[in-house]
Amino acid sequence: MTVAEQSTPVPGIPCWVSLMTRDLRAGQDFYGTVLGWTFRSGTLGEGFAVALVDGLPVAGIGQIAPGLPTAVSWTPYFAVEDVDAATARVRERGGTIAVGPIRLGPGRGAVAADREGAGFGVWEGRTPPWSFGRDRPPASLELRTSHAFDSAIFYAEVFDWASEEPGGCEVGYAYQQDTVVVRQGGRTVATLRGGGDASSPDARLRPRW
Repeated sequence: MTVAEQSTPVPGIPCWVSLMTRDLRAGQDFYGTVLGWTFRSGTLGEGFAVALVDGLPVAGIGQIAPGLPTAVSWTPYFAVEDVDAATARVRERGGTIAVGPIRLGPGRGAVAADREGAGFGVWEGRTPPWSFGRDRPPASLELRTSHAFDSAIFYAEVFDWASEEPGGCEVGYAYQQDTVVVRQGGRTVATLRGGGDASSPDARLRPRW
């Protein structure tokens, strides 16, 4: 993908997703069959591939190193203007930084977790042209958390949601459903739902994107 094919995403908008799996080939076979994705080698080495739809990148898939105690999971990345400032806000609000900030290709990124342990990434730089705020995205994001309103406060402070800046994100809360919907330009870009259990031994019930 050339620089001309990339775009600068709206700050606070989901701009990329990446899967870490224990078997890269099996992951490619599964998503290739189910979603029709094709793949090319990534720039991060043999253990990483980029998924394509109609020739455009839509997701990354990486292989977990043998013996590394890392859970298989999808990680959404959110666009920020300054990754150093964003990671500082994460720490100030009780979240943690697992990786970075580090330079990756055309930008800089970091991997973080919110106060309940749900993992996410932040990205400063250009992205594929489907990023929210510039074109039609291939996916929507949903967070399952213990309390949607509390989580929305955390993410709003990190990503400056509901700042009333022109073109920024708007946030709406439905108390009865304990659901927060984040919109940009009239489109839903993320949904935060309550009902998760941070103390559950079942990973499917713990907070996660």
